[in-house]
Amino acid sequence: MTAVPEELRELVDALKSEVAALHAELPRNGLVVWTAGNVSARVPGADLLVIKPSGVSYDDLTPEAMVVCDFDANLVEGSRAPSSDTAAHAYVYKHMPTVGGVVHTHSDYATAWAARREPIPCVLTMMADEFGGDIPVGPFALIGDDSIGRGIVETLANSRSRAVLMANHGPFTIGKDAKDAVKAAVMVEDVARTVHFARLLGEPVAIPQADIDKLFDRYQNVYGQGSDQ
Repeated sequence: MTAVPEELRELVDALKSEVAALHAELPRNGLVVWTAGNVSARVPGADLLVIKPSGVSYDDLTPEAMVVCDFDANLVEGSRAPSSDTAAHAYVYKHMPTVGGVVHTHSDYATAWAARREPIPCVLTMMADEFGGDIPVGPFALIGDDSIGRGIVETLANSRSRAVLMANHGPFTIGKDAKDAVKAAVMVEDVARTVHFARLLGEPVAIPQADIDKLFDRYQNVYGQGSDQ
C-alpha cells in the first residue's frame, strides 16, 4: 500500500477533518439513512481522494476513520475498506480535473425521480441558478467498479448541472470542493421535492432557455460576497 507523501500530511489531515464533518450534513438534511451515502474530497496536488469507510455508522465517522485512496480506488491510508462507491468517485476525479468534491445520497425525492429515469425539468429559478437547467438522468450501472463513474462523467460532459440522477440508484453531485458538492446534494433534493409537489397540482411551466442562461450567469458570477458565493 503506497503511503501518503509526507509533504501532503497536513493537507490530508485537514481534508479528513473536513470530510468527516461534512458527512454529518447528510443525515442532518435528511439525505441518507443508516450508513448509505458518502462524501469525498480531492487531495490537491496528488491523484488521491479522502472518503468514508464502507458500512460505518455516521456517529462513528471521525477524522481518524476516513480513508485515503488513489484514482484507481486502491486504499492508500486507513484501516478499513473504503466506501463501495469509491471507484465511481475516483473515476470522476480522474476525468473531471476541476471537480474537488463528490457526494452520493439516496435522498427520497431525487431518488424517486431516478427510479422513474426522468430528468427534473428546470421550472424553478433556483434550479436555473444552481444547476443551469434540467437535472439529467445517467445510465443504469451496477456498483463495484467504475461503471457508475463513467455514467456520471458521460452525462455531465454536456451539461452545466452539478447533479446527475443515476437511473434506479440516486443522485451524485459534484463541486469545486467537498462542501460545494454537499450544498448541491441538499439543493437537488429540495428542488426534486418542490417539482414533485408542483406536478401534483398540474404540469409545471418550463423557464425559457434564455432566462435560464441569464439566471445562471447572475448566480454564478454576480450573486454573493465574492469568493463566498
